[in-house]
Amino acid sequence: MVNVRPAPRESLEAYKHISPDSGYPTIVHPHYNPKIKSHVPQDPPYKAFTPSKDRGSYADPEKKTLFSVAKPVELTESIGTELKNVQLSQFNDKQLDELAALVNERGVVFLRDQDLTTDRQVEIFEHFGILDKHTTQKDKKHFIVSGSNADWRTVHKYTPWPMMEFHADTSFEINPPSYSLLRMEEHPEVGGDTAWLSGYGLYDELSPHMQRLVEGLHAIHTSRFQYDTTIPNRPPIDTHHPAVRTHPVTGLKALNVNLAYCTGFAELKKAESDALLQFLNLHIHSSDDHYVRWKWEIGSIAMWDNRATLHRVIPGNYPSGARRGIRTTVFGEKPFYDVKSEGRQERAER
Repeated sequence: MVNVRPAPRESLEAYKHISPDSGYPTIVHPHYNPKIKSHVPQDPPYKAFTPSKDRGSYADPEKKTLFSVAKPVELTESIGTELKNVQLSQFNDKQLDELAALVNERGVVFLRDQDLTTDRQVEIFEHFGILDKHTTQKDKKHFIVSGSNADWRTVHKYTPWPMMEFHADTSFEINPPSYSLLRMEEHPEVGGDTAWLSGYGLYDELSPHMQRLVEGLHAIHTSRFQYDTTIPNRPPIDTHHPAVRTHPVTGLKALNVNLAYCTGFAELKKAESDALLQFLNLHIHSSDDHYVRWKWEIGSIAMWDNRATLHRVIPGNYPSGARRGIRTTVFGEKPFYDVKSEGRQERAER
């Protein structure tokens, strides 16, 4: 029998049905899993609402209070800043607002050697908005994030959800998340890194003609593939969000298409939609100049803006259970596109 690497934490049903001839799984669709097929979600769908004004809007543009206690180090030109010599647990409200503004601009901000507890993390994140509950989240206030030692290139044969791909957290929601923060409690010495991509940069690198095309489209976001793979709290949902969205604080345009939750474009015919999605797949995976990869340590923190970035955990061969983090997330505004907004490169040139 052929050795098959372990399935992800969700334990795909396909891995329980091995062909005696090939040694590989025979069941390829999750609807064959009776546990998923008979599942009745316990929570109602979310309803649209207008959140409070983004905390980044209240910040000093120069971030003098934040930078008086923290040394910023930019990790790449396009995305990612590390704050040194500071404890997030000690930030006051003004510094938190300036942190939000920095995250808006740089996409993701990192800190190491933090003394933050889960309770303090939740308390701090409530400053940024109303806590969001992930579709598979058990605790009302935070979500446990692990890693994967599965062969993700093979796993996609047995589930329609490309779970290891670049994404913005639960982008299919009517009010997708604005900010997320992940604090690492357990981690292998090697492996389990996370990569982020700048949505501002992804937009800027499109040609002007392609920019105009994508700006006129709505991307189809869905939770159905995740729903078919995991045991969610809420019914599946499909939303049409602008394929290019305007950030409410920076006023910049960001590409709002991701590979884990987007299936195409509402205004295009099927072949056109598939071709554009295939191109954007290549575009996302070839934009190394707008990419940052973070090597985690226990006590490290990353806070990112789901409206301006995509991210993915890098799968590895570390032991199962060796990676554990606590993530908190808050609701954002319903995505919108403002024709008067501009790209980051356009603004810099102006």
